[in-house]
Amino acid sequence: MRSRPVLAAAAVAVAAGGLLVGLYTPAAQAAGACTVDYTVNQWSSGFTADVKLTNTGPAVTSWALTWNFAGDQRVSSGWNAQVAQSGRTVTASSQGWNGPLATGASASFGFQATFSGTNATPTDFALNGVSCSGDAPPSTPPSSTPSSTPPSTPPSTPPTSNPPPPTGCSGASCDDFENQAAGAPGGNWAVTYPDCQGAGTATVDKSVAHSGTTSLRVNGAAGYCNHVFVRNAAILGAAGNVVHVRYWVRHTTALPTAHITMVALRDANDGNRDLRFGGQNGALQWNRGSDDATLPEQSPNGVAQSRPLPTGSWNCVEFKVDGTNGTMETWLNGTSVPGLLQDGVPTHDIDGQWLNRTYRPALTDLKLGWESYGEGADTLWYDDVAVGSSRHGC
Repeated sequence: MRSRPVLAAAAVAVAAGGLLVGLYTPAAQAAGACTVDYTVNQWSSGFTADVKLTNTGPAVTSWALTWNFAGDQRVSSGWNAQVAQSGRTVTASSQGWNGPLATGASASFGFQATFSGTNATPTDFALNGVSCSGDAPPSTPPSSTPSSTPPSTPPSTPPTSNPPPPTGCSGASCDDFENQAAGAPGGNWAVTYPDCQGAGTATVDKSVAHSGTTSLRVNGAAGYCNHVFVRNAAILGAAGNVVHVRYWVRHTTALPTAHITMVALRDANDGNRDLRFGGQNGALQWNRGSDDATLPEQSPNGVAQSRPLPTGSWNCVEFKVDGTNGTMETWLNGTSVPGLLQDGVPTHDIDGQWLNRTYRPALTDLKLGWESYGEGADTLWYDDVAVGSSRHGC
């Protein structure tokens, strides 16, 4: 049982689970250049946006999508596009691998931003200078590359490398669960109840999925010892000493103040105790089962350098655990999370507790599920799990 006190939640989800969805479509009577699906996951002072751009005009070899914010929104980082802001104008430009768009083809990207007051959905999107609403293009369309400068205040800890292009789910160390029948997980996946069994359940779900038609569904119950996981003891086999894991997760309820675990990995070098990834004080955290150390530290400043896990939409989670030197890094939707970066150099409020002893993990399994230590119930879906010696991408 955990005895460490907990703090007030570091982030508060907005009403209705913190999910705002905006769909911008050109007027029926006009021939627009594009349609844009703009989906927002919002908390008290910031948000992430997932943007799907569909080209409804002639084919292009590269693209630049522009829009204007109505309020004081400020972009801090982006993924799968070069995202820059000048004043209220934002330009998201294609990268080399996702530039070509045939008529009817789509590209997806995302960004993280801060705001205060209201956070209205933009409505004036334009593709390569041509309005998506069908308005007449300007006499000299702008270049497909952004002319604006990046934000004057970049993220406090940017990603250490740009996200690689998405490669789908293929190979022996990637599982999208499409070969599973509804009901009890099978194959290399098996339901397990570490320590004790409570009210939690785990099944193969054929109605909700990130890709295809199938995912793992976990019904996580509140109360101490409601532990349920789906374990795979084979999927880490080819990763070696440096383990990269990528998975997509969707859940219904904001992370609680009390500690919970969503992913656990057995560590053969730490008495077969688990390295645990979950949350506390409303934000994501790592926890070491052998000594209860956390990353980040659970001070107000430490928690503020982590991130909540947005509800109501699919989120891409990636992490790296390097057994040769004990370092770790975690990305949420393509962006490195400062509070979940352990680079071997003590950083106040982040990894001072984690580095109180030599740590060289040897991970032997992967468990996806839910483990509560008090309050907190949640329903989660996991899909497109990939493991390897390098980043797989979102």
